Amino acid sequence: MPELVQHLLLLCTNKIFAMSFIEIYLQGFLIIMLMMAILWIISVVIKNASIVDPFWGMSFVLAALWYYQQTGGLEVRKQILLVLVIIWGLRLSVYLMWRNFGKGEDFRYQKFREDYGKHRYWWVSFFQVFLLQGILAWLISAPLLAAQYYSPNSALGIFDYIAIFLWIIGFTFEAGGDLQMARFKSKSSNMGKVLKTGLWKYTRHPNYFGDATVWWAYALFSIAAGSYIPVLSSVLMTLLIIRVSGVMLLERTLKDKKPEYQDYIQKTSAFIPWLPKK
Repeated sequence: MPELVQHLLLLCTNKIFAMSFIEIYLQGFLIIMLMMAILWIISVVIKNASIVDPFWGMSFVLAALWYYQQTGGLEVRKQILLVLVIIWGLRLSVYLMWRNFGKGEDFRYQKFREDYGKHRYWWVSFFQVFLLQGILAWLISAPLLAAQYYSPNSALGIFDYIAIFLWIIGFTFEAGGDLQMARFKSKSSNMGKVLKTGLWKYTRHPNYFGDATVWWAYALFSIAAGSYIPVLSSVLMTLLIIRVSGVMLLERTLKDKKPEYQDYIQKTSAFIPWLPKK
């Protein structure tokens, strides 16, 4: 009898102090915005707003770690998801830091600085760059919380295994595409040329395709845990990659800079990998 009472008290205590999904999700927002605020202060000092780019992946790593700590438990799905997010986020951040090292502020942010005025862009950049990216990262991080919050006492299922398979495909295309492009650009003889081999033979943007695929893997983990609404975050990420900051923006630039890119467009799939046209 005393054991039964103790067990009931434990259940009641856990229910009282357990945080809701929204509470943990809002905490994730504060964690991400704290990082963005620190980055903004540093950017004002060094006059380089583009330092935000390498930390895009790290924002999801921090969020995933916080969600993992706050949801409790050591379920297999949670551990797998956390490891995959850390690998993906660290790889992306380290690569962007390496790629941008010593190059100064990106031309996009330089243009913003000129448009808004150099003397007031220091505060405009907080809202236009850091706050905006922080909000987007927070919204997109929803599947990372859902897959962990609703995971207790649930074993891996078919959607989990499909998610792992999708993540491997996505990570291979994203990391492999970045590696092949880095090697291509390292040779001065390739200046002004278009990379048409390797993964770039089957899609004009293997890294962006891989990134989107990774996020659909996270969406499947959320579905496997029984939560469907957070899948909208993966939809948002895909739209951003294709329509806003990724494919379309880069295509407009490359068409002007590289004359042979038009021929590349005619033969190669824009996003989803496919056999090139003859």
